[in-house]
Amino acid sequence: MKGRSLTEVLAGALVLLVTGSFLAYAVTNSGRGGFSGPGLTLSAKFERIDGLAPGADVRVAGVKVGSVVDQRIDPATFLAVLTMRIDSSLRMPADSSAEIASEGLLGGRFVSLVPGGADRILADGGEITITQSAISLESLLGRFIFSMTEAPARGGEAAPTQP
Repeated sequence: MKGRSLTEVLAGALVLLVTGSFLAYAVTNSGRGGFSGPGLTLSAKFERIDGLAPGADVRVAGVKVGSVVDQRIDPATFLAVLTMRIDSSLRMPADSSAEIASEGLLGGRFVSLVPGGADRILADGGEITITQSAISLESLLGRFIFSMTEAPARGGEAAPTQP
């Protein structure tokens, strides 16, 4: 009986060890952790940032190069201000743009940076001024449904007949 309980304890410890190592692997390789290491801090203002939270990816050409570190409201303009930390080896031109993109219909949101062609480079603490806000899927669906319900009413009117 005592040998069996020791075996059960060892098997339980092995399961916990495997689970812990799987969890550590998943966290370090999922791309969801915050951007670590030296980086360049940039900010950008958006009308909407629906579903974007601190820790979200910042990508260039689909490759993660940083993360969102802060979000706040500008009290003067009521725009959402995102602060991002990106890899300091990237030299982002001053006319680069930022847009809130989605990974898919049910996926999360991320910031996509599109490098411009200017000779001047954004410095640490610089601001990206060309932005495109998040597109609300619910709003688009609502407009589509509204336009579909209005179409038969407009198209179903009979033309006046002439005697």
